[in-house]
Amino acid sequence: MSRSFGFAIDSRAQVEQILSAFGERDYWLARLSRFGALDTLDSLSVESDGTVTAVMVKDAHRREERSPIAKYLPTQWRVAQKEQWHPIGERQVRGKLSITSYGTPAYAAGTALLAPAGAGSRLECAATVEFKAPLFGKQVEKAMGRILTQSVTALQNFTADWIDVHS
Repeated sequence: MSRSFGFAIDSRAQVEQILSAFGERDYWLARLSRFGALDTLDSLSVESDGTVTAVMVKDAHRREERSPIAKYLPTQWRVAQKEQWHPIGERQVRGKLSITSYGTPAYAAGTALLAPAGAGSRLECAATVEFKAPLFGKQVEKAMGRILTQSVTALQNFTADWIDVHS
């Protein structure tokens, strides 16, 4: 069973500024350094139409994981997060996100729409998380959803701060 949810986050940064930051390697390296959940920028591409695709990975070990579910994880596993941001019209950007945890029963995916709001922007997100485990999967999915919402909020704040420093 999976759990779906939606949320919206406002930012003081404008749509164009955010998409521009997403196209900068230094932005992703700073983001990885700040948040640490994933540690390697596997690839970054910026297409001629403005589409930005970033793939981040982490090769993880159970001994490094401190969450309550760590004992259910394999000794080693790989987490890959792919984000794709595509301009879709006048000052709007559509995003797609997937997080795949190879070797574990966890998966997350979502879509986002970044659009102008006041002097800044608003990110509207829809996400689905899944943790295939009998008995406690639903509780883990609920926690994953809460953590994902908090993480996206922190990322939006980080992005606005990064833009302030680098513009």
